Amino acid sequence: MKKKPFRLTPYQVQFLLIVGFVTVGYALYLRYLAVEFSQVALACDAGLQTLLCKSRSVATYLFKNSVFGSVAVVVATLHVIRPSIVLLTLGLIAAGLGIVLYNIALSGIAIGLLILGFARPAPATA
Repeated sequence: MKKKPFRLTPYQVQFLLIVGFVTVGYALYLRYLAVEFSQVALACDAGLQTLLCKSRSVATYLFKNSVFGSVAVVVATLHVIRPSIVLLTLGLIAAGLGIVLYNIALSGIAIGLLILGFARPAPATA
């Protein structure tokens, strides 16, 4: 049985570009306007109950426990073993959040593994 190489269609590439930009954009928003912005941090630590404070506390908990990087590495490893667009999308989301939200080492390894998922042997020529 011959395995087909994993190739993306142009529509899948466009979908991944949109998902990647939205993910990194939201992570930048969380990092610079919720986590590091001192006025928001002081208000949230004082007990303000808004959606921004909730998402700030969830993001802080997740990146302190390296959840973004760990999920990205697990999904990227699964993508190397059995490539699919679903695993690539999930890995891209987790790695994008991890790179921006302080899980740089594990997310960098995951991005390398996601790229490695495209490395398949070339078809034999006659």
